[in-house]
Amino acid sequence: MTRHRFSGHGAEAGMRFSVITIFPEFFDSPLSCGILSKAREKGLVAFRFINPREYSTDKHHNVDDRPYGGGPGMVMAVDPLRRALDTLPSSARILVLSPKGRPLTQDLARDLAQEEELALVCGRYEGIDARLEQLCPMELVSVGDFVLNGGEAGALCLIEAVGRLIPDFMGKDESADEESFSSGLLEYPHYTRPEEYQGLKVPEVLSSGHHGRIAAWRREKSLEATLSLRPDILDRALLTGEDIRYLKGLERTRPGRNLHVALVHYPVENKSGQTVTTSLTNLDLHDIARVSCTYGLGGYYICTPVRDQQQLAHTLIGHWREGYGLKANPDRGVALARVKVVSLLGEAIADITERTGQRPRVVGTSAKAGTLTFAQVSAWLAGDPVLLVLGTGHGLHGSLLADADGTLRAIRFMDRYNHLSVRSAASIMVDRLLGDAG
Repeated sequence: MTRHRFSGHGAEAGMRFSVITIFPEFFDSPLSCGILSKAREKGLVAFRFINPREYSTDKHHNVDDRPYGGGPGMVMAVDPLRRALDTLPSSARILVLSPKGRPLTQDLARDLAQEEELALVCGRYEGIDARLEQLCPMELVSVGDFVLNGGEAGALCLIEAVGRLIPDFMGKDESADEESFSSGLLEYPHYTRPEEYQGLKVPEVLSSGHHGRIAAWRREKSLEATLSLRPDILDRALLTGEDIRYLKGLERTRPGRNLHVALVHYPVENKSGQTVTTSLTNLDLHDIARVSCTYGLGGYYICTPVRDQQQLAHTLIGHWREGYGLKANPDRGVALARVKVVSLLGEAIADITERTGQRPRVVGTSAKAGTLTFAQVSAWLAGDPVLLVLGTGHGLHGSLLADADGTLRAIRFMDRYNHLSVRSAASIMVDRLLGDAG
């Protein structure tokens, strides 16, 4: 059986990468330039390439075949890959580059950097025979939610992400510690000479020589970049109390202002499927108003055609906005200021259209039906106002769902029991649509 040697000076001393690929030449140039090349020369990393074709028992050295069940393309056969993997030492941690895998993050890269040897399996064609996962201990790793021609490009990403965390790989270890995602945040902006270029100057603080001010400026810029470009990662970032205070004080346009909520009391259905009008509840009015304020929503509409119910809503709002409640709990008044009482859903749609200059996309909600995903509706919010319509009783009347631009998938759409209160459902839905982006 063919034996594959590691390439690199002092190959047994540093981290070893075994790459299982039918295109080993793919790696020739990337591993022969830049910091990776220097790391190989210093013996910090070593590579060997195992071609499954060498382990094929077919006279043509085939490694793929047609898929069972039909369909386009070919599938990598299990036997050549299994034979190739059998040449690895038992200590090797086997990773398969696959879009089904665990996302490659900085935390995962740190974990992998502790290993002595990583084996990277690069699939091709339509994928790998699923039985390989059952026969060999392996982990699936994804470098992103997109499709590549094979695992080789992903393997290179993993090699760089892991390799640069090896001591001495970067020359100065702090280089790896200070860069994007190391603390869960994006990196601050960098500048070099000239000091001024086409009217743009390097920020004065960077030339001050005051290391404390420079560190504070860099941290603030890192927070600003993350909030602006990747707010979704803030919930995982390591933040200090000072960081949180700075983020709260930032002036920014909140994407949440494009989202509006309507709570409909008519037409809705009772448990028998009859069309009814439900009564306003104090808890629904207060709690959804507080959610709307917390996430910076564009507005919260109470929809009821019953005049005494409208008056009740105005009385409750007035108590906290103008009456004794304003002194007792002014924060409650701030939240209830977002509430607008209308007769029917159409009035809410008309009000949003007048205020924004654009008719909102109307999104119905139901515990029984719905195919719109939260990601789809979040994408709408980037450019359009959206009105999220919540039902009382046993849900919105079918006519409202039929007239909507779509119905949101139920919160627990795969579970049989899906009976949340409307205020609980509103909190979860708004958070899923906005999260830290709000």
